[in-house]
Amino acid sequence: MWTVVYIAPNRPIADMIKELLEKEGVLVMVRPLGVPHMGPSANFEVLVPELEAKEAQEVLNQALGQ
Repeated sequence: MWTVVYIAPNRPIADMIKELLEKEGVLVMVRPLGVPHMGPSANFEVLVPELEAKEAQEVLNQALGQ
């Protein structure tokens, strides 16, 4: 099962988060959230397998200074 670990305000930021997590060996999926016709300016969910969610959140916390 996939778990949302981040909601990005647009596709470029979602892709940046995806790349960051993949560098740490985490499997990542990105999908649009809400209205599909908004294209890259829509919000995007960044998802990881449920078993990797804690690791992904730790990576994000370190990278984003939270």
